[in-house]
Amino acid sequence: MEPIKAIGMMSGTSMDGIDVALLVTDGEAFVRPGPSRGYPYEADLRAQLKGAMRLARELAPGDPVPAEIAAAERELTLAHGGAVAMFFHQVGGPASGTRLLGFHGQTIFHAPERGRTWQLGDGPLLAQVTGFDTVHDFRTADVAAGGQGAPFVPLYHAALVARLRVRGLMGPVAVLNLGGVGNLTYVGPDGAIMAFDTGPANGPIDDWIEAHTGQRMDADGAVAAKGRVHEELVLAALDHPFFDLAPPKSLDRGDFPADLARGLSLEDGAATLTAFSAASVAAARDFLPEAPDLWIACGGGRRNPSLLAALRTRLGVPVLACEEVGWDGDAIEAQAFAYLAVRSLRGLPLSLPETTGVVRPMPGGRLAKARP
Repeated sequence: MEPIKAIGMMSGTSMDGIDVALLVTDGEAFVRPGPSRGYPYEADLRAQLKGAMRLARELAPGDPVPAEIAAAERELTLAHGGAVAMFFHQVGGPASGTRLLGFHGQTIFHAPERGRTWQLGDGPLLAQVTGFDTVHDFRTADVAAGGQGAPFVPLYHAALVARLRVRGLMGPVAVLNLGGVGNLTYVGPDGAIMAFDTGPANGPIDDWIEAHTGQRMDADGAVAAKGRVHEELVLAALDHPFFDLAPPKSLDRGDFPADLARGLSLEDGAATLTAFSAASVAAARDFLPEAPDLWIACGGGRRNPSLLAALRTRLGVPVLACEEVGWDGDAIEAQAFAYLAVRSLRGLPLSLPETTGVVRPMPGGRLAKARP
């Protein structure tokens, strides 16, 4: 198949907004990233989505979808349509010739052990609003077939690492995505991959900071940098059964709340939660075929110097922000869903036994055709 232009959209578990990225790809080895932009959620939409997340956790299978969740899904979809329109307006010519949208939507519930994962997003509505064929609902088929439904970016990570191999990078590499939840993709020297969620990343830190200051995050890790790590609390938190569970494994955004830091000062709480996120990653090494020579950090957490410093201390090897290897860290997940949309169109697997634990390589995604 000839490479095509696709736009990918991602709104991650940190619930900060919509990333939009253009990618030219054949869904396999050929990847040529194009321009990207980020569009923050309006405060009202973010509040709606948080409310939908709380409601989703209270529902039993088969319960009707509450009106509040349906309204949040519609608003989320329209916000994505607006983001696509703004993207085309801002980047102009480079977006011409686009044939496909990859629409991840917003995860509001993820419990693969119960056979459930829920990403808000109305693919047919987005296709209608934008006029582009839209691939959506990427994770459901994997979970229905016994997979974890996450992480879903590893095949794209592997394609990016393959490009680095051409430049001489030879040893085992881990690509670490630091969103609300942390996940890694291990890529061996022979190209073999393995992926799983490592534990919390930004989620508990963000929740702690928002609860105590009203700010959405620990900008530049400044609060954590002033605090003292309560190592005994980190060690106690690592006793959670998740960390003894062999991959594949995945988490919901709310599985590790900020309760670990209850009773600490603002600064000590931020420092301790940051250390816990780093310790979670270090614990994940025990499940890898080889200890990586290099960790490449993506996601919002790569902008947190306190978190990167904690990772370097606990891993003892280089940890680079992805920009240091020439990747656009703000766009990688959106690019990945453009890549996966093309794979879905071609009937190629989106997940593997080594990435989600699904029983066999699993295609997925649903295509919503734009009206002529």
